[in-house]
Amino acid sequence: MIDIHDFYDEMERENIMLSFKGEVTSELLTSILQIMESKLDNISEAPKVKRKVFNVLVECLQNLYHHMDESPVASTEDGNSKRKAVFMIGKTGEGYRIISGNYMHTENVSPLQGRLDEINSLDRDGLKALYKQVLNNGQVSEKGGGGLGMIDIARKSGHPLAYNFTEVNEKLSFFTLNILIS
Repeated sequence: MIDIHDFYDEMERENIMLSFKGEVTSELLTSILQIMESKLDNISEAPKVKRKVFNVLVECLQNLYHHMDESPVASTEDGNSKRKAVFMIGKTGEGYRIISGNYMHTENVSPLQGRLDEINSLDRDGLKALYKQVLNNGQVSEKGGGGLGMIDIARKSGHPLAYNFTEVNEKLSFFTLNILIS
């Protein structure tokens, strides 16, 4: 068993403002946003930076809620799979870092990776043009998204989208997104 004090010290060293692991529900998202809005209000940070952090946070949480797949090891008492994820936000010397992780079907890794690589290859003007193109396209994915979230995160953060996919088994992978906002 881990020493909770060591865990606490690590979170202090990394300036973790909020950390969560578990089932993601709409009520939880509302609570996290309220907590972070309050925390950001209490920080002596430029309003523009606070706004960017909050906007990216909203996009990251919406992505978690709408696009995660079931956990391979978690189920409810009635046998239904839970949609679990991990999420952290911390202050670094460079700015703020938002890290999220969730399970996804391995068959969806390649298209998402291609999309993230495309977004990362674009400069500010290219991101703006892609955003307008997707917005005008009007297509909606089977999970209800239009594909604007990751583009918006890249535009607002001003940094490339750092990501990783870890294969859990032949059907599921774990997707990690690491966003720096400065």
